[in-house]
Amino acid sequence: MRSMNQLGNDLYTGKTSFPFVGRRRLWFIIAAILVIGAALVPLFRPIQFSIEFTGGSQFTVSGISAPDQALATSAVQSVVPGTTTKVTTIGAADGEQSIRVQTDQMTDEETRAVSAALAEAYSVSADEVSSSFIGPSWGQDVTRQSLWGLAIFLALTFIILAVYFRTWKMSVAAIVGLVDVLVVTVGVYALFGFEISPAAVIGFLTILSYSLYDTTVVFDKIRENTREDGEGSGRTFGESVNLAVNQTLIRSINTTVVAAIPTGAILFIGALWLGAQTLTDISLSIFVGTIVAAYSTLFVAAPLFSLLRENEPAIKARDARALAARERAAVAA
Repeated sequence: MRSMNQLGNDLYTGKTSFPFVGRRRLWFIIAAILVIGAALVPLFRPIQFSIEFTGGSQFTVSGISAPDQALATSAVQSVVPGTTTKVTTIGAADGEQSIRVQTDQMTDEETRAVSAALAEAYSVSADEVSSSFIGPSWGQDVTRQSLWGLAIFLALTFIILAVYFRTWKMSVAAIVGLVDVLVVTVGVYALFGFEISPAAVIGFLTILSYSLYDTTVVFDKIRENTREDGEGSGRTFGESVNLAVNQTLIRSINTTVVAAIPTGAILFIGALWLGAQTLTDISLSIFVGTIVAAYSTLFVAAPLFSLLRENEPAIKARDARALAARERAAVAA
């Protein structure tokens, strides 16, 4: 069995080659299925937004050794029947746990009554129950600013890549890859019922930056190969692109693994040990997005760029000459 070093060397020299470009139709079909499926998931399992986006009241009951979520639901319903209630257990490093209860927005009188009911249900003092509320206008502001941040990020990405690589087609391929990452990641969130919070949005922007970095490295190698490969190489434009992706494959895998392992560790520690919700939200989005970004760069962005360029007259003429040279060499041999 070949070592990883030998495999990397074979991929770099072209002795071993994975058909990223040659079988792009298959990869595009798979990517389309994933994107369409991710886009349809919210129709069956609505996206869960945190209280920062939807607005509402939040109660936290601290100092509980054996939390029972049903007690919280019963306490809230006894005060405000029919209100929407979401109960979450939050761990802590000292062994004690807390209960977080999120509801529709309540009046001051209802808030005091629910706090008292929760304190009684869990047999804790009133000081162990804290409450807060977020108005709907604040949630709308958070949503609007998040969308603006995403739009500005994509616009700047398009402009910078077009200037750096001197072709808008690389920008289009990169943006399609980024949108693919974002849609699939949000679809995963909806499918498994993960909550989207401001921290998760920060994570989304972070993984878009990671995906952009990965794509830029691959595209830089593609530019190097397609610029330096002459007719004497015997490779078509698509083959030069495929070689570049294979040459960066091991680096992409290593980068993904190196990024996913510590992020997964933070996710585990934050969610199951410390109970730090912010750590959980941001690490979860980065963990999922990192894996999706690796596939998107290799199977979507790079093959799409090759497709966009192959119909250019200059590229078609170059490919024809390369194939003709290859045929002459085969006949001579």
